Amino acid sequence: MTKLRVESFTISLDGFGAGPDQDLKNPLGVGGFGLHTWALPTRTFQSMLFGKDEGTTGVDEDFAARGFRNIGAAIMGRNMFGPIRGPWPDMNWKGWWGDNPPYHAPVFVLTNHPRESITMEGGTVFHFVTDGIVSALQRARDAANGQDVRLSGGVATVREYLRAGLIDELHIAISPVLLGSGEHLFHGIDLPLLGYHCAEHVSSPNATHVVLKKKS
Repeated sequence: MTKLRVESFTISLDGFGAGPDQDLKNPLGVGGFGLHTWALPTRTFQSMLFGKDEGTTGVDEDFAARGFRNIGAAIMGRNMFGPIRGPWPDMNWKGWWGDNPPYHAPVFVLTNHPRESITMEGGTVFHFVTDGIVSALQRARDAANGQDVRLSGGVATVREYLRAGLIDELHIAISPVLLGSGEHLFHGIDLPLLGYHCAEHVSSPNATHVVLKKKS
């Protein structure tokens, strides 16, 4: 059965998955890039983001690489797609990732404002979904052709799917930094009540990796 998976989602020691004040200069919020010092040097992210055949190996690379295995489609929130709020002023914004985004699969973007799909290089197609998280998940599952769906973020979108009990697995990387404010991932969410348990945890010098799974 197709799973909905959260992969390589990093939070700070104080629980924030993004810093405050997201804008063009701070796509992850102020201080947000500091969360990802475990991920960016890995071979997987060096290849996916920068096209380089180099990078670190070990625990961090293992988790980074497995997050892209058996993924046939992705879902993300409007805020992760870009900093624009409200109605689309034009069709110029096509995401943070340039002409060849790292998804290489259909991506379903949650929004309140309709927009035509965008076909990018490398197989990524952004589809804009205005009728809610369940519809987006169904469309993503259909597009995934039997593979899993990756829930890419951001924080508000993960929280919405968590509250609905729709996420099957979450890989959370806890980075040894403090943000103090921003978007908190688990505030007010009772994970055991929703049926989640810790299935795996392992540490590297740069992060503690935790895998949460929903009991069947």
